Amino acid sequence: MNIHLVAFLVSVAVFLFVIDLVRRRRLTFKYAVGWLSVSAVGIFFAVFYRLIFACADFFGFELPSNFIFFTLFCVFVFLSLVMTVFLCQQNIRNDLMAQKIALLEFELKELKKKSEK
Repeated sequence: MNIHLVAFLVSVAVFLFVIDLVRRRRLTFKYAVGWLSVSAVGIFFAVFYRLIFACADFFGFELPSNFIFFTLFCVFVFLSLVMTVFLCQQNIRNDLMAQKIALLEFELKELKKKSEK
């Protein structure tokens, strides 16, 4: 089987899988954008694979495979960084929510004490 066909099929499979996850509400679109972008670029380069050779040559890579691995490494490091930022934001929201719930429970206990008197 031709490697370009395999790359195309894998990229399409990832694209469709991410869309299905968004459709079933297992993944929000905000988080899916990065994966959809990566798979769309994979589809593009699987169809126009000669551009990989041109890009690798332009950036000074000896082999297009080195360029692909370096690019994927950079993309996944960036995606990991973005996911870490989202995770930190979620932790901050969780802490604020826990504090608000604790305050509401305290106020509820105080109201119950006042109503018992």
